[in-house]
Amino acid sequence: MKPQRRSIGILLMTAAAGLVVIPALTRLRAQEQSPNRREFTITARDYRFNPDRIQVTQDDLVKLTVKSEDVPYGFTIDHYRVSKRIPAGGSVTFEFRADGAGQYEYYSNMTSDPRHGQMKGQLVVQAR
Repeated sequence: MKPQRRSIGILLMTAAAGLVVIPALTRLRAQEQSPNRREFTITARDYRFNPDRIQVTQDDLVKLTVKSEDVPYGFTIDHYRVSKRIPAGGSVTFEFRADGAGQYEYYSNMTSDPRHGQMKGQLVVQAR
């Protein structure tokens, strides 16, 4: 009976080790495939965005804070269906996943002053 108990004990220990190791390996693979989180602050002032170019990698989770240092502004990226209004002297923070490689314009969609039309920047999403 002792050899059988030992075999059962070894079998149970092996199964228990698998219950610990397999989820750990699964988490490791998920971390390798998980997107990077990229954070940027864009300042709007004197009818300009600074920076006027942001570069990320496809599938990155992008967190943007857009701040106005003077008047109200708009911030729009058509491809990602982002359209925000930034209050005078305030800020807005939002996130989106950059799931499509390419170059996308961001701009102020406000019409209260013709200078909003010159506010442009570029989001560059490099393919993975």
